Amino acid sequence: MMMIESWASTVVVIVCGIYTIYYALRMFNSWWYKPTLKKDSAPLPPGDMGWPFLGNMLSFLRAFKSTNPEAFISSFVSRFRRVGLYKAFMFGKPTILATCPEVCKLILMDDVHFIPGWPKSAVELIGSKSFVGITFEEHKRLRKLTAAPVTGNEVLSKYLTWIEQTVDSDLEKWSKMDKVDFLTHIRKLTFDIIAYIFLSNETNEEIMALEREYTTLNLGVRAMAINLPGTAYNKALKARKNLVAILQSMIDRRRAEQGGKEDKKVDMLDVLLKVKDQHGRLLEDEEIIDLLVMYLNAGHESSGHMTMWTVVFLLQNPEMYAKAKAEQEDIVRRRPEGQKNLVYSELREMEYLHKVINESLRLVSFSSMVFREALDDVELNGYTIPKGWRIQIWMRNVHLDPEVYPHPKKFDPERWENFVPKPGMFVPFGLGSRLCPGSDLAKMEICVFIHCMLLQYEIQRLTPDCKVRYLPHPRPADNCPVRVRKLNSS
Repeated sequence: MMMIESWASTVVVIVCGIYTIYYALRMFNSWWYKPTLKKDSAPLPPGDMGWPFLGNMLSFLRAFKSTNPEAFISSFVSRFRRVGLYKAFMFGKPTILATCPEVCKLILMDDVHFIPGWPKSAVELIGSKSFVGITFEEHKRLRKLTAAPVTGNEVLSKYLTWIEQTVDSDLEKWSKMDKVDFLTHIRKLTFDIIAYIFLSNETNEEIMALEREYTTLNLGVRAMAINLPGTAYNKALKARKNLVAILQSMIDRRRAEQGGKEDKKVDMLDVLLKVKDQHGRLLEDEEIIDLLVMYLNAGHESSGHMTMWTVVFLLQNPEMYAKAKAEQEDIVRRRPEGQKNLVYSELREMEYLHKVINESLRLVSFSSMVFREALDDVELNGYTIPKGWRIQIWMRNVHLDPEVYPHPKKFDPERWENFVPKPGMFVPFGLGSRLCPGSDLAKMEICVFIHCMLLQYEIQRLTPDCKVRYLPHPRPADNCPVRVRKLNSS
């Protein structure tokens, strides 16, 4: 009898010991990173800071490698209710997850209390002198100096005919191929467009070399910062080094050629080499390179992926496809005699297509999140965001909020009929002072591609049931192979 009691006591001690260790491990991050808040401060948001060192990254990766990436945030909502702010431990830092429109708006619009808080690995890859790594004042200065070539109706209209001709030329080439990896080719097309705007005076060989390096760079931007041979981050660092070398050689050559041909087309690199701020200061080479790395990357990734997804959604919905095509045919029918190409005013007439594009941007959420960091203790929604903590603004969760978008996983362009989202409800390109400067260019590229495709070509998706990968961006695992057929002219 005594032996049985002894074994029972041993089992109880072991179970209690295991539970104590488990509890201590689960609470380690909360204890270690517990901030010192001022007396009478609001409490920290509810949440779960995960395991030591790893934090919540395992559950994040598990969700985003499944077919239900929303499961990560849903686990916080189900445990702690819909409060819009949750504490976590992500990418090596204590983090506040901002998940509802009203909270995201307040953070994105506040440049006094919040600065960019991208992980160190992302800043190293994109560049510390780019928009992801600089202060508000420096961002304001550089944006004013550099955004002109990609914003405004007058500027964009200058590129419209060239973009339409380039799109049509590529579609013509694809129609002669047996199979086309749609995502690969559309990314190359959008890279050619942004490269034309920024680096039109460089050779095709150099542009192709840049595009290859960007493919590798992007896979590492949101990867774990593990710098070991063979990892995505390690490969991305090498790609960054190659990009810097290529761009530096372009800068050196341009400087050597200054004072040459006066009739040469001026591109963005020429502008960056000559532009001066209000104090008469020229940009340094490092600033130019980091700005080019950022603009060239952002200027083709989102537009390439979103063009592909817009086509995919139209192919999945024949009635919507027919409606979008009828609208484009009507635009062409109403053109004055002699007009062959799109004009900028016609883009505004594509009302239904813009609804389709908005719905694609909402449903896909190309960038699942953006990062900020708190400069001070900030009280928001009854909770404190501690100084120095990172904030992840979950754009994906905002766009799938059922309180804003009924049946959020349904592709429904008609939801945009007479619907103007309030600030914070629709943020595919960000919000506030750091709104993506190339958003209008990206939407114009999508419109032009869809216009040319609907009028002259037919696309068949060869693997419609392919699994979707969600890291670093939502995309078909097989890059969406398609067959392109040119329609007979009437």
